[in-house]
Amino acid sequence: MSIYDFKVKNREGEDVSLNKYRGKVLLIVNTATGCGFTPQYEGLEKLYKKYHEQGLEILDFPCDQFGHQAPGSDEEIHQFCTLKYNTTFDQLAKVEVNGDKAEPLFNYLKKEKGGFIKWNFTKFLVSRDGKIVARFSPMTKPEKFENKIKKLLEEK
Repeated sequence: MSIYDFKVKNREGEDVSLNKYRGKVLLIVNTATGCGFTPQYEGLEKLYKKYHEQGLEILDFPCDQFGHQAPGSDEEIHQFCTLKYNTTFDQLAKVEVNGDKAEPLFNYLKKEKGGFIKWNFTKFLVSRDGKIVARFSPMTKPEKFENKIKKLLEEK
């Protein structure tokens, strides 16, 4: 099993194969718009703008599982993020990350790195060859692991 074997839904409800991101460095994040960590969208966007041309992709999965902090439709969440934080990275459909209805991708990520997801803005870093190389807690701001992203981008 590889990360590239998974399909997820975009915010329009269409299937997206993660194989489309093969050869890219991925940062996969479960997010929420009403969370104390929501300002991390700003740091995520800075990383994306700085490293996208070098091969970084950020996959944003809104999640309403923790304290009902991502209310609204996928489109409402997208509007909030683009208007308040000027996000331009891929925002996918809202998911659950734990429990019986957990998105299979997140079950895989949890199996590979650290188990149960405790809160919003848990971040998984994936190398160009699809290996999950790191997991960062919600408290870890995106700028704190910029060097790890940079190093992965330098590996061709």
